[in-house]
Amino acid sequence: MSPIQKRNHTFDPTSVNNPTTSPAKRLRGGGEYEEYYEEIEEEPPIIEEAQEQEYCEPTSSENNDKSHWSRPSLKPHHLTNDRDIHMQWLDIDMIGREKPLSKNPNPHKPVVGSTVGPVPVIRVFGVTDEGHSCSVFVHGFTPYGYFELPEEWNEYFDRGNSHSAVEELREMLNDRIRFGLKHNKVEECVLSVQIVDDRSSILGYDVSSLSKSKKFVKVYVAMPNFVPVLVRVLKDGISLRGMNAVDVQPYECNVPYVLRFMIDREATGAGWLTLPANTYATRTNADQETHCQLEVDICYPEIIPHKAEGEWSKIAPLRILSFDIECQGRPGKFPEAEQDPVIQIANSLTVYGEKSPRVKNVFTLKNCLPIVGAQVITSEEEEDVLLKWRAFLQACDADIITGYNVQNFDIPYLLDRADALSKKSKANATKMRPFKLWGRIKGQPAKMRESTFQSAAYGKRNNVDTTIDGRVVFDMLPYMQRNHKLSSYTLNSVSSEFLGQQKEDVHHSIISTLQNGSDEDRHRLAVYCLKDALLPQRLMDKLSVMVNYVEMARVTGVPMSFLISRGQQIKVFSMILRKCRNVKLLVPTLRKNFSSGTDAGYEGATVLDPIKAYYEEPIATLDFASLYPSIMQAYNLCFSTLVSPADARKLDPSQYKKKRKWAHFCHSRNKERNSSYYFGRIAVSSKARKEGYEKCCHRI
Repeated sequence: MSPIQKRNHTFDPTSVNNPTTSPAKRLRGGGEYEEYYEEIEEEPPIIEEAQEQEYCEPTSSENNDKSHWSRPSLKPHHLTNDRDIHMQWLDIDMIGREKPLSKNPNPHKPVVGSTVGPVPVIRVFGVTDEGHSCSVFVHGFTPYGYFELPEEWNEYFDRGNSHSAVEELREMLNDRIRFGLKHNKVEECVLSVQIVDDRSSILGYDVSSLSKSKKFVKVYVAMPNFVPVLVRVLKDGISLRGMNAVDVQPYECNVPYVLRFMIDREATGAGWLTLPANTYATRTNADQETHCQLEVDICYPEIIPHKAEGEWSKIAPLRILSFDIECQGRPGKFPEAEQDPVIQIANSLTVYGEKSPRVKNVFTLKNCLPIVGAQVITSEEEEDVLLKWRAFLQACDADIITGYNVQNFDIPYLLDRADALSKKSKANATKMRPFKLWGRIKGQPAKMRESTFQSAAYGKRNNVDTTIDGRVVFDMLPYMQRNHKLSSYTLNSVSSEFLGQQKEDVHHSIISTLQNGSDEDRHRLAVYCLKDALLPQRLMDKLSVMVNYVEMARVTGVPMSFLISRGQQIKVFSMILRKCRNVKLLVPTLRKNFSSGTDAGYEGATVLDPIKAYYEEPIATLDFASLYPSIMQAYNLCFSTLVSPADARKLDPSQYKKKRKWAHFCHSRNKERNSSYYFGRIAVSSKARKEGYEKCCHRI
């Protein structure tokens, strides 16, 4: 297609947006478009770098003990761009920049994306095959959405003045979106408009010969949060000069921006990416925005994603930190961060692929006897316990943070406790300010928000979601509740069930007594705390949790964070979008109907009650393997094969099957269902992963 015309310049969506010193805005990766695009979070005030570094450095007396906390050191050749970078990515988000990149890091290619600000920049965090942490700033990918061109407009756009009609449409949409945005200072919200005539809708089997001439409009906008405004404009109706206003159908306007990027680049979740030599720019220490060892800028067309096959099915040496805290609560009361101190923090740092933890340590308040096989780091002040632990977190540079109920207790408690300590005095406030710097973005603290997770498969739960930029929080308690039916989900019960191990025998009622006792008493408490940090990691290894989630992210094509925080729908939606893109189908953005006040339910399968009795002869039970998918495959059931009753009259009865008065589906010889692709891919991928896993276990 020819470049898209913009009012004052030519905009090529396939043709990088340089980070400037302007404040960044972070876009969370998930949710429906009403929630997702409009919630661009203002970053909290940046903490001064000098202040941050003051508490990141370990004390001189402990330098030797802490040397093995860090990742492998970079060598000079790692800092040049004359070599390919292979990385497995884990976390992804988006930030907004005031200005785009001035030139392409690839000297042989022009700048891609918009040449005026603001622009979105994608941040990808991962680990190289050599174990180095890496952050990639991806530039030039422009958000967009589709809508169907009304039939009555076809003649107007088919005339010789089609170029002026497209520009008129762009200006009209731009003005409507600017009017619909609050506190908007962006002049050019709609960058360009394209007429697309090689797509069709997935919704329904179109028997009309006019379907080949159906046209869609592809609208490129400056920022992802402009897309929901575009949807509202389309729903309210749009009109051109001399034409009546029409309500048009939007398509693919509810796709999260980072997922849109992954689909268009055919990148899978937790997959491997290659940054070819001489196509990226490596940032120096002075220019780095993150704590990652490698930090690069690249234009999105240069990135090469790999399918999870052969050597690219491996998992990088990810660093997994499991931790647990102990609090000195008051008798008979549950600990409260406003009043009760954190007295111990135990940690277990494991590198994926290694059999035993690389680091085991405990940060304690007051002295403690040594623990065999673990470090004990003591402090006389609670503030120092927290700050030393944060320094450890940054030094070990964990990719995944795990534990048991860390999402709703340990992490929020630590952050809230730091706030409580900061209120004691101005000196304490200054001292504790760097504590929340847990993430990989310099100066950006961890952020908490309450959320509600609800799905048909997992039910409804209230959680505290903490955003730690560049790191994935993986709580083992919700995982066990989702995937295993147990009578009790306490760490003691779960460990006994799957590991044959139990926690140390320390009742919560004596924790305060042990803390106020001797060094030997605190040693007993430290061993208990360390065991609570080790058990979640052992559960993760025993149940192959990391392998399962990485492979699920690869098969469904979503980030790992989506698997942790969201339900089943986003997985299916991602796979539908990927298949539709290959066969040039568009998925409509349908408005949810909340008029009834409750969500519509679906009738499940009939379940026969067993006949209770004592049977001397064994009773054989039979069940379908994947009953619903088998039915869908057998009868060619799919959105794209559904024939409306009106269109059914235009077809020969032999061309479709009648299921109900209103449901007709065309035969596979006329149009094969797209759903067979998903079932086939999942079945083949699952089988291949299982065989590979069994071979791996056999070798071990």
